Amino acid sequence: MADDDWLSPRARAAESAAGGGFDLTECVREPIHLLGRVQSFGVLLAVGLHDGIVRVASDNVQELLGLTAERLVGHPAHDVLGHDVLDAALRETVSSGETSALLPEPLRTASGVLLDVTAHRRDALLVLELEPCQDLSRARPGLHRRVQQALLRIQRCTTVADCCAAAVREVRLLTGYQRVVAYRFEDEDGPGEVVAEDAAQHLEPWLGLWFPASDIPPQARRLYQRNWIRVIGDVDDPGAGLDPPLQPSTGRPLDLSSAALRTVSSFHLEYLRNIGVRSSMSVSVLRDDTLWGLIACHGEEPAWLSPDVRSACELFGSALSVQLATIDDREQAAALDHHRAALERLLADLSDSPSASLHDHASALGALVDADGTIVVHAGATTVQGPAVAASVVERLRSLAAGLRPGEVWATDRLPEILAPHADGTPADPEPAGVLLLPLGDGLLAWYRTERPTSRRWASDPALPVRLGPHGERLTPRGSSAVFRATVRGRSLPWTTVDRAGAGEAARAVAGLLARHSAWTADFNRRLQRSNADLDAFAHAAAHELKEPLRGISNAAIFIVEDAAASLDEVSVRRLDTVRRLAARMDNLLDSLLRYSQVSAVGLDRMRVPLATALDAALDIAGDRLAEHGVSVVRGVLPVVSADPDRLQDVLVNLLVNAAKYAREEGPRFVSVGVERRDDDNGTAQDVIVVRDNGIGIPPEHQDEVFGLFRRLHRPTEKGGGSGAGLAIVRRIVERHGGSVWLRTPPAGGTEVCFTLPDG
Repeated sequence: MADDDWLSPRARAAESAAGGGFDLTECVREPIHLLGRVQSFGVLLAVGLHDGIVRVASDNVQELLGLTAERLVGHPAHDVLGHDVLDAALRETVSSGETSALLPEPLRTASGVLLDVTAHRRDALLVLELEPCQDLSRARPGLHRRVQQALLRIQRCTTVADCCAAAVREVRLLTGYQRVVAYRFEDEDGPGEVVAEDAAQHLEPWLGLWFPASDIPPQARRLYQRNWIRVIGDVDDPGAGLDPPLQPSTGRPLDLSSAALRTVSSFHLEYLRNIGVRSSMSVSVLRDDTLWGLIACHGEEPAWLSPDVRSACELFGSALSVQLATIDDREQAAALDHHRAALERLLADLSDSPSASLHDHASALGALVDADGTIVVHAGATTVQGPAVAASVVERLRSLAAGLRPGEVWATDRLPEILAPHADGTPADPEPAGVLLLPLGDGLLAWYRTERPTSRRWASDPALPVRLGPHGERLTPRGSSAVFRATVRGRSLPWTTVDRAGAGEAARAVAGLLARHSAWTADFNRRLQRSNADLDAFAHAAAHELKEPLRGISNAAIFIVEDAAASLDEVSVRRLDTVRRLAARMDNLLDSLLRYSQVSAVGLDRMRVPLATALDAALDIAGDRLAEHGVSVVRGVLPVVSADPDRLQDVLVNLLVNAAKYAREEGPRFVSVGVERRDDDNGTAQDVIVVRDNGIGIPPEHQDEVFGLFRRLHRPTEKGGGSGAGLAIVRRIVERHGGSVWLRTPPAGGTEVCFTLPDG
């Protein structure tokens, strides 16, 4: 990310509003490694690696070496340093490269002053920094032992808090600063919190305070990643320039990224002055080559640390980094073990029930990651567990998921800025602020978080008078909490490494499970198709093969009654009539079974059918039955629908015949056919065909069971008889069209049959 884009327009506006009209981009763009000055606690020389000629010298070099910069530049370095020092510097930097190395022996000047010499390589130059020895020995008495014991204490710590507390205590004892804090960044470009502190009693405590992300801009964070330590001896030190100011080969100042004497940004110096700090040191704490945080030290008086003390502090920073990484790895391993156990339980539940849906286990999926809610989009359905999510956001997430590779994890803690920000950068809607997204075929699995809480303690003192400086009010103590609240609107807490790793494991496991379920479903469907085909063949054969013997039984009963009626007693005649009646009923049932099986056996010939035409065809068959029972027909607005004309006619005939059979005793009697616009269970509007009558009605508790084959609520001899297959045939036809059918009881009584015919 470019430094200019480091903060969103909304964040930049919030920072600018903090006072003074300060343009934050000045601070963000400042090349702090190319400021062209060094602190005056020492001098700097840059020597050509191959020819030993001095190419750059700081303006204050005469104070320590007795020669002006003009006298040194362009001349051999060994004239002033001696061959031994120059050779040692070249030797010590062979392996250290751009990392500064302290030479084993100090340099003794012509006037007898001892100078510590540190060296590093940069752009084909040997950069030498010389500063007065603060101790005659190469190390303070007992320093090595003290550092060793302090490192052992840090290594015994088992929590992040204990490690940081031990580190700040040891660094303060070693350096003598009045305040030492451990400062942890929330994420790569986020704000930071003071997680440990050791300070003089008269100082206001900072433990638990937060500082805005803009207090440490991106270029500063990059330098902290490259260099373990940065020291400011005196915020009021004017420093010393470099001669020449620009490198002839680059047209830019000498790169001082690795120089201990490098001066710092005037913005930062102003900030330190305004909080009462005269000297400071920062030690980097890294995690996987990224900046985890800092050990920040503040002094109330000017102070310059000797190279050996700085080296000890660097050692603390590296030791703390290693120990924090160990603790973090252990905590992550424990969290992942917990995650894997939950995932194994979920997979076991899903594996035990191959037909189970991911939607049935949305809550268990949500428990795999620390989030506020879960979204499952799979097999054409969507399930949201947690705070409401707009359908438009789900669709945008589907588009994002479609662009991901299988198993790829995509995450953001600022979703509204990515989806649909306004021109000024503010989020369009109060949607989920953070999302952890996984693709699932043509669907997705996502965990989401709401906007992060803003109730934090911020490093600001509203009672402190504002101090104006050359850059306005921006870098003075200010109401940082207001800045933070404005900056983080629409953002969630960041997703951790454990969150991402857990989501990745879930993606692989669920993908494997879905593949197995897909294979199981395909096999099940093949077996089901064979079974259905066998059942249809059986029903068709049974209906044809059983009808012939039934006709024989019925005819035999008729012949007996006709030929021997005079010789039969009354009981025998009645029994023969029963045989004839039961045979006729059996024949009717077989006809219904045959028609029911034909609904599945015969393919659909779908086309655009005027519903009015289909109703006319149905009335040609059922009209006499309706007229016989005095049932009038009422038509509504009848559009064109997508259906098989013959099957649609069967549906309407069955419903019209039922309206006649179950008409009420008193008039008037009617049946109406129309189309209404209604919402389905998901709130989506759809066209529903409604056949409504004012007959005897069906009790609500029986409205599902009447769709069963041969299911009647009256005896066969009542209400015009019949097999009870009519509504079963209606349901099967509608479902073959991809629709659904259900019953309702209108407020005025009767029955309302509703069904849908989606476009095929």
